[in-house]
Parts: sequence; structure tokens; C-alpha cells
Amino acid sequence: MADLEKFRAETRAWLEQNCPPEMRKPMTSDGDTFWGGRNTKFSSEAQRVWFERMRDKGWTVPHWPKEYGGGGLDGEEAKIVRQEMAAIGARQPLTSFGISMLGPALLKYGTEEQKKEHLPKITAGLIRWCQGYSEPNAGSDLASLQTRAVGDGDDYIINGQKIWTSYANYADWIFCLVRTDPAAKKHDGISFILFDMASKGVSTKPILLISGYSPFCETFFDNVRVPKSHVVGTVNRGWDVAKYLLQHERAMISGMGERGVGRPLGQIAADSVGTDAQGKLDDSQLRSQIANFEVDEAALAAAAERAVDLAKAGQSHPAFSSAMKYYGTELNKRRYEILMSAGGIDALEWESDRSKGGARPRAWLRTKANSIEGGTSEVMLGIVAKRILDLPGA
Repeated sequence: MADLEKFRAETRAWLEQNCPPEMRKPMTSDGDTFWGGRNTKFSSEAQRVWFERMRDKGWTVPHWPKEYGGGGLDGEEAKIVRQEMAAIGARQPLTSFGISMLGPALLKYGTEEQKKEHLPKITAGLIRWCQGYSEPNAGSDLASLQTRAVGDGDDYIINGQKIWTSYANYADWIFCLVRTDPAAKKHDGISFILFDMASKGVSTKPILLISGYSPFCETFFDNVRVPKSHVVGTVNRGWDVAKYLLQHERAMISGMGERGVGRPLGQIAADSVGTDAQGKLDDSQLRSQIANFEVDEAALAAAAERAVDLAKAGQSHPAFSSAMKYYGTELNKRRYEILMSAGGIDALEWESDRSKGGARPRAWLRTKANSIEGGTSEVMLGIVAKRILDLPGA
């Protein structure tokens, strides 16, 4: 414990000295998120400084091994870094599907060559990744995917289509599920493969949502040639990799319901509703809604910490991420329902620039996809019923 307290004190001092004041303020627009990648641009000098200092420290992914660009911290030390960052309101220096999804899968299933090739580039923000899972006829029933990879010497030739590919139009590489044995049962004959989005035959088309904004794309593969060495795990056993990655994806998505996202709801509501003589929100019903929400928000944060502790102890349930994903996304939808209620007529304003904060109804509409992407709430509840509660007939 003495060593951990010393580490906490050193971490607190380092963060205080190295995190710019601008990076301790709540994010207000998409530009506040740094994704990295070949064509990356920093939104400010403070964002660049913060990222580079954390990258050099190994703390873009503090719990990954040092040989792959991480900080080499154990579970308790990494938890302290998270806590001390939260204490000063520090933003994440780098957001990446490589960190939250692909990295854990590579650490478990990748060859040493694949780890050394990709993980350091992820931690350094050099490559931005997207996920090639869903297809027009393979959403919740993902194992029905039909994108084909046919062997041709040392390569595969890939043909097919993916849909709802988040940020595919900005991504440098894709981790993708392809069918390598069409004669096998649908959960078999699938392989997990990595390739460059700049490869000949890859194209993307953004999908416009009702909100007027969307991270989603259609992604097309037309005779894309990919080396067989890019398969992660065993050929035709990609479903094992896919399921493991989905646990991390759902845990990541659940984070949108956690505390510390932007200004507190009470402060935002006070802008429109005002406060009474005691400084309380001048709407008792809305005040009650926000109080209930913040209790649930705190419960999710506690559950997330518990999930980390269980994983460290080797006691985590593989389906727990589904429960977290359900709760986190439904909570985020509640957050924006309250924001719409709190805004009154001003919340109907539609035309402001989303990159500078955005019109509130656009963000509210966007949250409706939260309980669909990464697995619908209905599918998550089914998983919880079957694999955690062991309910009959589930």
C-alpha cells in the first residue's frame, strides 16, 4: 500500500505539471476528441501537447506492456492513473478503436509479429482503425455475414459489403470479419483479418442520419487483395476473436453513460430554467429527474470500476459487458431526454454548428442509435437473461 500511495502522489504531481489547463475542461464539440491517424490534425496546441506528453509517458494506454508502447502498469497502478485524471477533469489524450477494441484482441490472439507491428502504432496515435462487422443482412445475427475471402496464393481476395462502419471514411486500417469457408456452419468458417483502407478496391459512402450528422458509412470491397498473414488467430476460427472483441466494444460503448461527460445536467438546466432563492434548480420535477439520473450515473461508474477489478482478479463474467452496454446506452439516452426537457423552447433550435457544440435536438436524435449499435438493447437483455441469470427458456 505504501508503494501505491507513493505512485499516486507521483502520478498526481506529474498530471498537475503536464496536463494543460485547456485539457481539464469538459469537451464541448467533436473537435475536442483526438483520434490520431495518418491525416490527423490537432484542434489546438494544448491538445497536441497533452497527447504527446502522455504518449511519451506510455499513458495513452497505461496498462499495455512497455514493449508495445504502453506504460507497463499493473491493474492497481492503471486504476490510480484513471482516478487522478478524473480528479482534475483531464480529457483522454487519445480515443481509438485500436485501444478499446482491436488492441485487447491482438494481445490475446495476435502473433508476436502482429503485436509489434500494430500495437505501438496504436499507442502512438499513428493509425486510426475502423470495424468491419455488420452487413446489410447481418446485424444482430452477425454470424450470417457473407463478405468472402477467397485464397489466391499467399493472399486472400476479399469481396463484399459492410454497413454502419463507424468513421470508415477517416480510418487508415480496418479489422474485419470475412467468410473463408462458405460450406461451414455460419459460426464457423469466419476469419478475422486486418488490412489497409487505402488498398485498391476499398471504398466508403457516408450514411446520413435524421440528426443531419453521422459517423456511419457503407464500406465496399471489390477484389481487395490482403496477405494471409494478416489473419488474427486461427483461419476459420475468427468468431472466437470476434466474440472477445465484442466484450471490449460493449464495455467501451457503456462508457457513454458514465459521469464526467460535459457539464453537469443541473448546471445546463439552470441556464434555461434558472434557480430559486436558495440556489436550487427552479423546477422541482426536473430537479428530481436529474437527482435520480445522477444516482444511476454514479451506480454505473461504480459498476465499471468493479468490472475492472473483477477482470484483474480473473473473475469477470464474459457477459457482464452486455449488461454494462445496455445500462450505459439507455442511461445516455435518458441524459439527452432530460437535456431536451430542461432546454424548453431553446432546445428545439436546429441550425447551430455541431462542431462548435451543436444543436441539442441533433445530439438527442443521435443517441437513439446508442441502443442499436454494438448490439441492440433487446439482444443485450437476452444475453443477460441466458448467460448471467440463467433464466429458463432464455
